[in-house]
Amino acid sequence: MIQGFADGLIWPAAALALMGWLVPRLLSLVWPEGVVPLMLLALVAAMLMTLLAMAVFAALYVARGVPLAMLWEPGAGAFLLHFLRLGAASALLWAPILILSVAGLPRHWTRATW
Repeated sequence: MIQGFADGLIWPAAALALMGWLVPRLLSLVWPEGVVPLMLLALVAAMLMTLLAMAVFAALYVARGVPLAMLWEPGAGAFLLHFLRLGAASALLWAPILILSVAGLPRHWTRATW
């Protein structure tokens, strides 16, 4: 019971939280400095995190024994909509961490000022 709880909830939540912090940091390595680019970085990071969360949930389904073909049975639209909802719902977990990560980026700027 405890093992299933950790595999099904704790580790995926921890992975999403870590990715919520890491994605903006990695994007900032190639992103220009400035206020407008920072807002665009936040938007791109949020979209990327939604896609990553969708992939995490799909991987969890497969890891729990649901065949990928069974997930595609209702059609690609239903598949994407289902996982988009799961990815958006998981934003309750990773979005606050992503916001804090983005808010800390200007502290490392060398050319632009806040």
